Amino acid sequence: MRFLECDYRELRGRFDKIVSVGMFEHVGWRNYRTFVRVARRCLKDDGIFLLHTIGGNESARTCDPWITRYIFPNGMLPSIAQISRAVEGLFVVEDWHNLGPHYDRTLMAWHRNFQAAWPRLQSKYDVRFKRMWDYYLLSCAGAFRARSNQVWQIVLTKYGTAQPRCRF
Repeated sequence: MRFLECDYRELRGRFDKIVSVGMFEHVGWRNYRTFVRVARRCLKDDGIFLLHTIGGNESARTCDPWITRYIFPNGMLPSIAQISRAVEGLFVVEDWHNLGPHYDRTLMAWHRNFQAAWPRLQSKYDVRFKRMWDYYLLSCAGAFRARSNQVWQIVLTKYGTAQPRCRF
């Protein structure tokens, strides 16, 4: 197994599997198709591409202004329509699974861990940072609980397969 850390547009080579976790929401809507084209170019004909992304229920071109300013500059949550347009004609969707209904528990666990770790962290970070991180984790947990945010795992192949031969 090999992991690469590079600009996705500069990726070269041919791979049996491509896994993208938590990156798609940072490439921007203008680059969705480019991102997917790179994955197609680099994936072997019988390969599998797993796209894991946080998504939103409606198409947008921006994210929450507070999150954009303080947490993820230029991040945005793709919609089903935006992802579908990006993969159309390039990939066959083998599976689309929504983990979103469970993700608020993940965020709440992160928040508990952050609270428990705060005594060790407070000498390095100020109380403003703590308030922002609390707000971020709890507001995102609420967005997942309210089902306005989703977590999708999408399995894609170039030409389709009767039965997936590999598991991630």
